[in-house]
Amino acid sequence: MAERVLTRVHSLRERLDSTLATHRNEILMVLSRIESHGKGILKPHQLMSEFEEICKEDQSKLQDGAFYEVLKCTQEAIVLPPWVALAIRLRPGVWEYVRVNVNALVVEELTVPEYLHFKEELVDGTSNGGNFVLELDFEPFTASFPRPTLTKSIGNGVEFLNRHLSAKMFHDKDSMIQMLLDLLEAPDACTLEKFLGRIPMVFNVVILSPHGYFAQENVLGYPDTGGQVVYILDQVPALEREMLKRIKEQGLDIVPRILIVTRLLPDAVGTTCGQRLEKVFGAEHSHILRVPFRTEKGILRKWISRFEVWPYIETFTEDVAKEVTAELQAKPDLIIGNYSEGNLVASLLAHKLGVTQCTIAHALEKTKYPDSDIYWKNFEEKYHFSSQFTADLIAMNHTDFIITSTFQEIAGSKDTVGQYESHTAFTMPGLYRVVHGIDVFDPKFNIVSPGADMGIYYSYTEKEKRLTALHPEIEELLFSSVENEEHLCVLKDKNKPILFTMARLDNVKNLTGLVEWYAKNDRLRELVNLVVVGGDRRKESKDLEEQAQMKKMHELIENYKLNGQFRWISSQMNRVRNGELYRVIADTRGAFIQPAFYEAFGLTVVEAMTCGLPTFATLHGGPAEIIVHGKSGFHIDPYHGDQVTELLVNFFEKTKEDPSHWEAISKGGLQRIQEKYTWQIYSDRLLTLAGVYGFWKHVSKLDRLEIRRYLEMFYALKYRKLAESVPLAVDE
Repeated sequence: MAERVLTRVHSLRERLDSTLATHRNEILMVLSRIESHGKGILKPHQLMSEFEEICKEDQSKLQDGAFYEVLKCTQEAIVLPPWVALAIRLRPGVWEYVRVNVNALVVEELTVPEYLHFKEELVDGTSNGGNFVLELDFEPFTASFPRPTLTKSIGNGVEFLNRHLSAKMFHDKDSMIQMLLDLLEAPDACTLEKFLGRIPMVFNVVILSPHGYFAQENVLGYPDTGGQVVYILDQVPALEREMLKRIKEQGLDIVPRILIVTRLLPDAVGTTCGQRLEKVFGAEHSHILRVPFRTEKGILRKWISRFEVWPYIETFTEDVAKEVTAELQAKPDLIIGNYSEGNLVASLLAHKLGVTQCTIAHALEKTKYPDSDIYWKNFEEKYHFSSQFTADLIAMNHTDFIITSTFQEIAGSKDTVGQYESHTAFTMPGLYRVVHGIDVFDPKFNIVSPGADMGIYYSYTEKEKRLTALHPEIEELLFSSVENEEHLCVLKDKNKPILFTMARLDNVKNLTGLVEWYAKNDRLRELVNLVVVGGDRRKESKDLEEQAQMKKMHELIENYKLNGQFRWISSQMNRVRNGELYRVIADTRGAFIQPAFYEAFGLTVVEAMTCGLPTFATLHGGPAEIIVHGKSGFHIDPYHGDQVTELLVNFFEKTKEDPSHWEAISKGGLQRIQEKYTWQIYSDRLLTLAGVYGFWKHVSKLDRLEIRRYLEMFYALKYRKLAESVPLAVDE
């Protein structure tokens, strides 16, 4: 047998040097095209476009080499002639950085600080000389703690944590944990998790969601009020049921409590948002507790955007701590934050009370607004991202565990960067440079997908449960010949299937983009009617994005003569009726479409599929994981509207010829939901995670005291000043 020889793995720079030596002219042509764009940032599609511009023969020479592989993995190129720097994502969570001198064709490896320093020259115009720049690096605090290395392990943090720590504790013969593991007879991670999951450890839960209009009726569609409110109102009854079940199984006589803490709005605009305490529908021991924003001048009465809440957060947290402990007559056992400001409040509260913290981002804004870090000053007046991104960094590093709805939320896909992954390394020139912000391999990450309320959302085929009493008003909503503030435009042919969507009316949700695709495709207009639910024309919007989208919608209706094939309905706040609305759309053999440029999860996607409605949804974000393309629905790319309408036309033409195709996709969607996306599965998993992380926090070094001291300084010296710079709102 031949003797095995160990060979050295060549570095990325060495591989590029080797390719340069053999294909110097071809690579020079590509790099010269990239450099010709001048100073700026190029995205992956722009890089590949430049590669495709060289002749086919030259392309084929490069396609088997390291240069082409690097180009395909590059997430951004920074052009500062004659240099081109590349951020290369070898796989989710694993990055390398190089720069190439196009004139000399010399390749240099860059460290993260060097790459970010180079990138800052886009803004500063100089290399910053010897000026001191604050660099944030959280890696040293977790470097000694083992973590998985395989991509498939991302989002399964508790499994890795149990495996590592149970083995460690088992081998420590002097440890108290030895006795626990003896009782279990085996120290395997699965047994330990089941054991900890069966012990009720969580009796009082506080859930934080400060922004928007948080109420149970008449709020959906208001600014900043959408999927997150629905998520929590479905989450809480399911959590309460699971807590009661576990308490009963162990024979305990304890009444659990859940408090949803949000902002009290004295100007409640016809909602219950001005009411301090409100019982949650479908629950016995859960309430909404509202605490006002206040300053030295008194209580803020009016609604303000989620981007403007930062100067109120610290005082709000102090008030919440008092209200929560008074209401519960005890400390909570678990604090769950939602979105950026809710997670910051959760961090401050958990730090103050010494409680286990769970973080749910829903959406991290940095990925929604391209280059909002490097060019943060351009966004600051409207969005105050300096405060928000700082709050996100604090929360994700302070929390005990993070739950996400999908893998993509953490680490993206083969070709796209995840929401959390985008916080690994970035720079905000003039503020700070993040050398290591978060590690997607950290065992604090866990995927726990939500579901839809099965009491509201169920298949259109369940005839005995159908809410036929609502059909006349739904018919009015869809087909009335009257045009008013609730519904605009008329559907002339009521026999056509309905292509349906429902979302907030903002840039990211891309409802006007959908209308434009539809308007431009004559065949799609022949096959189906389009119904859009979004925005509220019954009142004057205070949201600038919504105002602009409304104006665009009116222009599309007029320019493309959509009246007769299109119906624009104002936001619908009655969730029970919305459930039946999905089913009525299914009765027409229609489909649901979610055209967002990015969607962290996609609750409406789950709702539509739960009702048996074939669903087309963006492949950017969570829906790409919810839907198995061609089996339980279809993926669409909102950046290629022509391809989307072609897919829709093919689907509706096929279902017209063969109705069983529609039924197959409908049944595939229902099966997918039943297997993975229910609140019962969610609540069981969340409470098990809370027990496991709470347990390990108290018997190991998971408390991460060092990093929390670091975060205290970061909060006091950087965040507080940024928050104070956000203008206070003035009550009219």
